[in-house]
Amino acid sequence: MATVTESSEDEKPNVAAASDTVFKSQSLEDGNPWIDNAVQQVMIYRKIVEESIDSAIEASRSRLSQTRLTASVHFQQTLDYLQDVKSEYAAYEDAAVGKVKEGIHVAASHPFITAGGAIGLGSFLLKRPRHFLYYNTLRLFASEESLLSRADTKVKQLRQSIDRLKAESEKLEKVALVAEDELIRGRTKLRQAGKQIQGVINSAYKIERQAAGLKDIVGELPRREASRFRSQVSFLY
Repeated sequence: MATVTESSEDEKPNVAAASDTVFKSQSLEDGNPWIDNAVQQVMIYRKIVEESIDSAIEASRSRLSQTRLTASVHFQQTLDYLQDVKSEYAAYEDAAVGKVKEGIHVAASHPFITAGGAIGLGSFLLKRPRHFLYYNTLRLFASEESLLSRADTKVKQLRQSIDRLKAESEKLEKVALVAEDELIRGRTKLRQAGKQIQGVINSAYKIERQAAGLKDIVGELPRREASRFRSQVSFLY
């Protein structure tokens, strides 16, 4: 009987030590999820900030490239219009020179026709031929006036196109300057966000070190104090 009593008394301290060990391990397991969650939140915040800054920079670059493309298209249209006007003037000039050369060649190769033309000059004394030549001359001047009017209209249109091109170029230049300013501000914000992220990471490392020290302290606390501390940690979580 004495032997049985001594063995039961030896088993009681072992049971108490085992229960303390189990409680300490449970306290450590309860503190680990809270620390892991804090580190995960920091990493998520860093990823969100980086994605938002990348999207802002990409939008600024897209807007700047679009304005440059629009300016080049308008400038090319104006150059094409100038080329058409130049070609039309060249065609009118070639036609006039060709008519003069053809008349000189005909007069030189057909002397009788030239003499007939000289005789026709005398017909100015007659009333009917004189009226005929007068009205034909008026029609000729009218056609020349219509050509001059068309040329004047096209010159005015060209000036208007150039004025519009200048206005659009100034507008696009302002837009490009605004886009450049936005890009500079985006880079500044990116640097500030990088500093903030670095600060958050340093805070996370600091929290992790404090949590490691906290684990050691919890492991050394008695059962009652560890229970109270665990309730406080669960309340904060």
